[in-house]
Amino acid sequence: MNQPWDADPDAALTRRLGKSPAELGTTDGRDGCPDVWELDNGDIAVIGRDLTEVYQAAGLPPGMAINDRERLGRPPGGRRQR
Repeated sequence: MNQPWDADPDAALTRRLGKSPAELGTTDGRDGCPDVWELDNGDIAVIGRDLTEVYQAAGLPPGMAINDRERLGRPPGGRRQR
């Protein structure tokens, strides 16, 4: 029987995807938002503003769900490497 995906707490951060918060000019040196990292198991870690409640209150698109152990994080656009 297939088990649902679960985050691996032992996965290590391996490389930043895109520019650093300092390069984007989105930090004052005290916080690190936003940031996107690839983990050694291929998963992605995202640091952004927690907007879970905002999006749930507005209504999620069909087929999208956020369970009690999940959060919807939103970094600003322009994060992808080009």
